[in-house]
Amino acid sequence: MAPPARRTPADTAHPSVTSTPHATARPTGATLWFTGLPSSGKSAIAREVFQRLLNRGLPVELLDGAEVRESLSRGLGFSKDDREEHIRRIGYVAKLLSRNGVIAICTAVSPYRATRDEVRRNTTQFFEVYVECPVEVAEQRDRDGWYARARRGEVEDFTGVNAPYEPPLAPEVHVRSDRESIDEAATRVMDRLEELDLISRGFDEARAQDEIRRRLAALGFQ
Repeated sequence: MAPPARRTPADTAHPSVTSTPHATARPTGATLWFTGLPSSGKSAIAREVFQRLLNRGLPVELLDGAEVRESLSRGLGFSKDDREEHIRRIGYVAKLLSRNGVIAICTAVSPYRATRDEVRRNTTQFFEVYVECPVEVAEQRDRDGWYARARRGEVEDFTGVNAPYEPPLAPEVHVRSDRESIDEAATRVMDRLEELDLISRGFDEARAQDEIRRRLAALGFQ
């Protein structure tokens, strides 16, 4: 299967997307890898980061693990071997994108540390975001009932219930999604990308609005 086409603001139909000509970032590719328990909040944070990068006029693509399972990884199950193969396939597409100047944002449970480290070794500018969330909070967020089904024995090898999750030892960003909002987590990811010089510093509308709200709150305005 061919890798996804490069996406830019010009060909993305979204009414809220605007380019920012003053953000003159270099076309440096990178792979942003969001990992954590099912329903930990990975996808929500990743989509917010995706939108912010897109708003800056950067070439960026989002590879959602659940969506990739329906195409590139169709036919794979949830055994350890199949999970590892699924991650390798996402990593391969991310490698192709990042070496061609695209920022590839990947969201996948990716429970095994060795497999994530393998992707890191093979990928340009690998940037790991660990979205930590207590399993009881993740289970409350699970609208599809996968945790409950796993606890009833209806689903085997479900990460967080009857299959292990090995957290990263030194992620570039460590998010606590039970304590941080989506906006706060996304801002920390953007800040770290700037610190590592993976993206140029530029105007970030969401961050500016957060700062305005913070200052108004300090003045007693709600």
